[in-house]
Amino acid sequence: MSEELEREEAEGATGQGTEEEQHGEEKTTDEERKDIEEHKAIAAVAYLIFFLPLLASPDSQYGRFHANQALLLLITVLGINTIGSIIPIIGWFLILPLGFIFTLVLFIIGIINAAYGKKERLPLIGGFDIIK
Repeated sequence: MSEELEREEAEGATGQGTEEEQHGEEKTTDEERKDIEEHKAIAAVAYLIFFLPLLASPDSQYGRFHANQALLLLITVLGINTIGSIIPIIGWFLILPLGFIFTLVLFIIGIINAAYGKKERLPLIGGFDIIK
């Protein structure tokens, strides 16, 4: 009986675990937190110039992560613009405007994630690792 009470106290009164466990967030080490704090600004700038964190702080895992996400976003923009420009009428009036809105939203999400120290992948396109 006392084991059960101790477990409940450790998990919280609701029995759902800690807040980090509920949201699926990974626990970061002190070294990772320091890397994130030192490279937030450069990671946010990566969405304008994707290779900048690779030059300014090549050892930063946080900078590399956001450089990878920015490179994926750049490839997506180039693909949407190429396809939208080649296909007449539908491409010009549907693919290009919707693609622009889609990539603009991803751009904003990426900058916000980098500025707030989050290491979250971009929706739909962020699952690939080009820069390791």
